[in-house]
Amino acid sequence: MDELAHLRKRITTSFKLCGFLIRSENSSFLAEQLLPFEPTEREKWLTIITENLQGQKLATPHVERDALEKAINELNRVGLDEGETIFSLIDAFTVPRYRYNTRIKKFELDSRPRCLLPQPRMKSDYMQQRYAMLLQKTLRHDLFAPAVIQDGVAADAQTKKFKLQYAENLLATSSLKEAVVLGLLTQLKEGKFYVEDPTGCVQLDLSGARFHAGFFCEGCFVLAEGSYANGVLKVDGLGFPPAEPATSSRAFFGTGNSWGGEAAKLLKYSPRLQELERTNTETTIVFLSDVRLDLPIVMEKLRQLFVGYDSCPPQAIVLMGPFTAGTRNHHELRQHLDALGALAAGCEHLKKQTDLILVPSVEDPTAPNILPRAPLPECLAAGLLKAWPRTQLATNPCRLQYCTQQIVVCRLDLMAKFCRNTLHFPPDTTHIEQHFARTLVCQGHLVPIHPIAMPVHWDYDPALWLYPLPDLIVMGDSCQSFSSTQHDCTVLNTGSFVKSKFAFKVYIPASRTIEDSEIPGDLDMQ
Repeated sequence: MDELAHLRKRITTSFKLCGFLIRSENSSFLAEQLLPFEPTEREKWLTIITENLQGQKLATPHVERDALEKAINELNRVGLDEGETIFSLIDAFTVPRYRYNTRIKKFELDSRPRCLLPQPRMKSDYMQQRYAMLLQKTLRHDLFAPAVIQDGVAADAQTKKFKLQYAENLLATSSLKEAVVLGLLTQLKEGKFYVEDPTGCVQLDLSGARFHAGFFCEGCFVLAEGSYANGVLKVDGLGFPPAEPATSSRAFFGTGNSWGGEAAKLLKYSPRLQELERTNTETTIVFLSDVRLDLPIVMEKLRQLFVGYDSCPPQAIVLMGPFTAGTRNHHELRQHLDALGALAAGCEHLKKQTDLILVPSVEDPTAPNILPRAPLPECLAAGLLKAWPRTQLATNPCRLQYCTQQIVVCRLDLMAKFCRNTLHFPPDTTHIEQHFARTLVCQGHLVPIHPIAMPVHWDYDPALWLYPLPDLIVMGDSCQSFSSTQHDCTVLNTGSFVKSKFAFKVYIPASRTIEDSEIPGDLDMQ
């Protein structure tokens, strides 16, 4: 305590020598920031801070808290350009919306205002935009792109090429031996499936179809290959639109920030952030799902987690709901969040250096069962925010940016929805996680199923896009945990913290590896 008082006095003296006046509460704030450093380091940082304040050209000699915070934040970002951040949380409702321009073959930013209750035309418009996104990458794929002629010979003559047909092309003819159509898999009549695109719809005969890997649910987009006759496409093979590496996709978005956040340009190629990402080998991000705050055993394990990480704080701890068991009682949830803040008592290093991110599930109160879901209200988390100031209330889904890496986080029991709604269950159940990952990666969307199974806000559907592919997709699904990497995109399922004997996942960005961790102890629900 004497050391803190001495440091406050030293701060006041240094500021006076530089022509500044600082109130006691602000000197205490700055002293707490400098206290972890050695005495010689404190002097160096104090000099740099006063120089920064002089550069801010303050209107009065009194230094207020916001000026101090601005100086400290700028020092933490030394070497970074304007808008570059090491770590940030991106709200789903702020994710930019892009539309594909078929004339220039590029994606263009759509800056028109959006709302939760849009015009009826948006019901079809958001699906058309999703179709346009899948169509343009399918047409670029080797199987559909025109052959390149070199010296009078096709460069890829050994590869069979397909010509993509539209529904109107098939409807305008009586028969066609070979046809491939990209469209929405839908059931317009009971028991009869169709493939639909903006030009029309064609009935499918799936009796002899060979299904490729993945979950084929009503509401996803498919490539149907077969022969067309008498108004019916007899399907020989049913697959997904081909996946595309993110490096190829980004070329069609220009230099704009298609990911979201404050930066004007995409941070993916920032050399400074790439260097920080490579050198920060100890940085980790912790993910937990099904964090039931109403269970005493869970609170006990969270306390162990916080105490254990206090000596080596991660960049962020992401807690996903449901935070209580099927209750819509707002007051009860507030009490549990207050108790969560109390668990971190004494973990000062953790609270100062780690972001605590809360991602609600569709079962948590105050928002309907529609994605994207709004964050928990601040009024319910007031006690937690006071106890742990670096707490952030996230949307579901949300996006994270760590240096150059892009991470999507979503809390949804999607595996069960896929299994219930798929037309064809994959025969290879030992690698079910690969079918799950392939469905997301190829569809370029978090919930490629019928809106009845999982409703979405039409105007904010781009927040659910996985195109260009992110580096990591974190699903908080209560089924068994798994991870699968396809096209340099890792799909991770955390599993249930409650059901898996308090297991959780730790992501190490520097090596792009995932570690399985567990807090010892038996689950006692009684």
